[in-house]
Amino acid sequence: MVSFSWEVETIGEEATETLGERLASCLQPGDVVALSGELGAGKTCLVRGLARGLGVDDVLVASPSFTLLHEYEGRLPLYHLDCYRLADPEAMAELGLDDYFQGGGVLAIEWAERVPYLPEERLEVVIEWLDESRRRIRLAARGAPAQRLQEKIA
Repeated sequence: MVSFSWEVETIGEEATETLGERLASCLQPGDVVALSGELGAGKTCLVRGLARGLGVDDVLVASPSFTLLHEYEGRLPLYHLDCYRLADPEAMAELGLDDYFQGGGVLAIEWAERVPYLPEERLEVVIEWLDESRRRIRLAARGAPAQRLQEKIA
């Protein structure tokens, strides 16, 4: 299985959104983007960039903490899941995640470390605070997403 990792530092929300927008150009139906990082690190910011890159009105994108899942229509549908408030793995099964893993769009999961199972092929994004405006973003991709990302960056 092809794997690829990359690290980048962003300064400000706009740079994080731009990174998300660029990543979106590598994504295809069925891709999963698993985001991790502290509260307020910039996960939703990166998803806004993904949305913009997928042709979704990024103004609509907000953290779905209270509804768990938002669906947005664009070049590809974007399914935005926030697992912050999901403490029970059984509740995850009720969401029908398997349908989204195999779906015709891109699934972006905030707090992905709380999901008891993720597909083997995925793009993992870990966002780390460096200071008030700077973030270190680590990307690790496996399978087809890795190959597309590596080709795009090379």
